[in-house]
Amino acid sequence: MEEHAVAFLKEVKLETRVVVRTRITNGFTDSVGFLISRTQSYCVIKTKRELVTIMFADVFAAKEVPPPPARRPPKTDS
Repeated sequence: MEEHAVAFLKEVKLETRVVVRTRITNGFTDSVGFLISRTQSYCVIKTKRELVTIMFADVFAAKEVPPPPARRPPKTDS
């Protein structure tokens, strides 16, 4: 657990868009989304596809990220 990353997740305002890097069996994985809740031992990130529960003990890094880019308009045949 990286203390500064966990401290960030415990202090940042809910609904902030974040990226959280966590340890998994064969390395690391990143979760990008909105911080929607937290307790003393974990936080929940709402990603594009699902809600992800992240145990603070598994956190390697975390930071705020900018809002997602605007959707591109569909291509037209011109």
